[in-house]
Parts: sequence; C-alpha cells; structure tokens
Amino acid sequence: MRLGCVLLASGFARRFGSNKLLLPLQGGSPAQRALALFSPERFARRAVVSQFPEILELGRAAGWLALDNPEAAEGIASSLRRGLAAMEEMDGVLFAVCDQPWLSKASVDRLIDAFTAQPACITALSWAGERGNPVIFPRDLLRELAALTGDTGGSAVLRAHSGRLLLVEALSARELLDVDTPRDLDS
Repeated sequence: MRLGCVLLASGFARRFGSNKLLLPLQGGSPAQRALALFSPERFARRAVVSQFPEILELGRAAGWLALDNPEAAEGIASSLRRGLAAMEEMDGVLFAVCDQPWLSKASVDRLIDAFTAQPACITALSWAGERGNPVIFPRDLLRELAALTGDTGGSAVLRAHSGRLLLVEALSARELLDVDTPRDLDS
C-alpha cells in the first residue's frame, strides 16, 4: 500500500498573534515536531505545504518535499490542492496539521494501521467519538478533495461520505488539541 502524507502549514495564526508553528517549545517547534512525527518508513511520499520559507526549509532539511503555497490567502483548499498535486499514485493520503504538538507517533501508527486494514474508509483520529486530525482519505476521494475551493477543507468531503468514516481512538484526549491561542499551550 502506497500512503502519502500532506502536512498543512499555511495558516495565518490570526488568533495566536504570531507564527505559532515556529514557536520554541520543549522538543522543538510545532512544525519541527510534526515533521519528525510522520516517519518516512510509513509513507511513500511526504509533502509539507506552507507559505513560510522557514517551514519549507525545515521540511527540506527533514527529507520532505517542500511545496510553497502562494495562494494561502484563499484558504485551506489551496493547501489541499497543492499537496494533492504531489500525491499521484497513492492509495490514500494522510492530511495533518502542524498545530497539534501533543500528537503521538503511537496514535498516528494506530491510524495508519486501521486505514491499511480498511482502505476504503475515511480514517480519522478521534477521542470519545469526536473526530479530529489527522485524517486519511482513500484514493477514490482525492479528486473530490482537489476540487475544493476557498476555506473549505476535507470536512466537506467527509460529510458527503459520512458512511465511510472510521474513527480511531487516540491514546489521549490531549493529542487532538490544537494550538490556536497562547492560552492553549497551558492545556
């Protein structure tokens, strides 16, 4: 099975007030942590999509395909399209965000294993029945994702195919928390 990984890192972090993905934390910035989390052994291809040269350079240094997103102001769909353009021939693509600094490799491995066992499913990490990120979309839905525009993300495709959703429980609730404001770092 050929699985791709797209790390979405083009957001503007308006609520945070600065580039939260480069914030120094114990164990590295959120961007560094995310780049290290998705190991090359599990993915046929890995791409990081960002409008920030610093993040693209971190990605290159970590062995990722670094894709500039000059259309980031359009919304998340521009990042999805940019990443998907590099994912030809994949049986599925995992989409992850950079602002989940507590996400663990063990939970990511559980997610990948569940998708491998049921590759027709949209497979998402969850906690207590609530869907979160990352999410793996199977090959037959990638064109629908690539057709999205504006600030419409994968949730639109997920809603259209909700019967195919497979939730995979994370090892802890904290793993699904994302950092939107400085206060979130105290969680």
